[in-house]
This record gives sequence, structure tokens and C-alpha cells, in this order.
Amino acid sequence: MSECTADEMMSVAAARALGEGMSCFVGIGLPSTAANLARRTHAPNLTLIYESGCLGAKPSRLPLSIGDGELADTADAVVSVPEVFNYWLQPGRIDVGFLGAAQLDKFGNINTTVIGSDYHDPKVRLPGAGGAPEIAASCREVFVVLRQNSRAFVEKVDFVTSFGHGSGKGDRERLGLRGAGPTLVVTDLGLLRPDPETAELTLTELHPGVQLEQAVSSTGWTLKVAADLKTTPAPTEHELTLLRELKKAGE
Repeated sequence: MSECTADEMMSVAAARALGEGMSCFVGIGLPSTAANLARRTHAPNLTLIYESGCLGAKPSRLPLSIGDGELADTADAVVSVPEVFNYWLQPGRIDVGFLGAAQLDKFGNINTTVIGSDYHDPKVRLPGAGGAPEIAASCREVFVVLRQNSRAFVEKVDFVTSFGHGSGKGDRERLGLRGAGPTLVVTDLGLLRPDPETAELTLTELHPGVQLEQAVSSTGWTLKVAADLKTTPAPTEHELTLLRELKKAGE
């Protein structure tokens, strides 16, 4: 097997989590790479939905933005942004939504708004919410893709932009949120999933070559580790070849 980069490992791991026939709300970057890789490998009937209103897009290369004409040209339909949210996302018709984060806490709550405790005078003001809160609330499940370090993986986010599991199991149900929330976090070190009893994110897989201490020290809380901690299967030559071809086509 060829050597792979951390980003390639993340893309392959995220792609593998997408099942055949699913519908997926896709963002630009690693989520788009993962979704398009899945379509080229094990899930040719994966339906890609972009926030710009492109339903069933089948791009031949990685789109540069959600407004890339390649998405509209290859889509089954192009609808307005309000229609995507009102008729597809909010009624719970989308299986998986991909999200990134500036901060993520141990219950999968996401911050993309401000860094610092004072909203009106933050250390850093971030891009904000976009459609992420609706995706977090209404997709049947959410996959978070984020590089793992103690600055991003924090005990408690400074601002809850997109609700994960709140302060533990049952909080989503009490708020009447439709979706299951974050069910998978894909990092450059491994995979985390919520504990079935507490909803606290738990390390379930380490990527090849990553040591457990590395994942623990890169997390801003006391990281729970699954009793049956597994090693993520390394990318195959086929996966890496298709992934690299996909990236090259977009250059």
C-alpha cells in the first residue's frame, strides 16, 4: 500500500461511513472529497445535496465552492436555497449531514461563532453558523470532520453554534430535535462515536501508526477510550488511486 497523508486517511474513513443509497448534505473541503470518493467506490447511488440547491449532483471533479457550476450542470434538480432547507432538510429527509468546527466538546456541540467567553468582545470572531445549526438539528445523523488537537477539542465550547448532544444523553429529545445528532467524528488520529449510555464522545478506532497517547494528549478533556479499541483499516490502493485522481481533476 502507498503511504497516505492524514487528510487522505480522513477522507477515506469518512467516505467509508457513507452507505449506498443514502442522501448526504455535503460541504466543501474534506466532506465533499469524502462524499465524491464514496460515489466512486462503494456507494454509486449516494445522493449528494449541496446547500446551493443542487440535488443529486454528480461532479466529475471536486467543486471549488457550493456555487460551482459543475454542481448545477450535473444535478438531478436545482432548487432554491429555502426549498432545500424547508422541504428537504427540516422534514428529516436527509440521512447524513457533514459539519466542520472550530471547537468541538465532548458531547459533540460545535462552535463556529466566537473564541472567548465574551461574545461581544471575543478573542476571535469566526465565520458563524451558515446552515450548520439546521443540519445539526434535522439530518438523521451528523458526521463531524475535524483535525484533532487540544485547541479544537475542548471540554466545553465557548459558544454553541450547532447543538450536538447538549450536556448528555436525552438533551436532544427534550428540545424536540429531529435528528440523532453527531454519530461519528472523523479526525486525523482516529474515529470517535458517542457512548450509547452517556452520549460522551469515545475513541473507538485509531488510524494506522497513531499511538493512543497521541490521541489522549490531543484532546482537551479526559478522553474516553472504547474497551475494544480498533485500528482503522488502512486505505486500499484502489481508494487512494481514485482519491488522488479526484483531487488532481480539480486542480
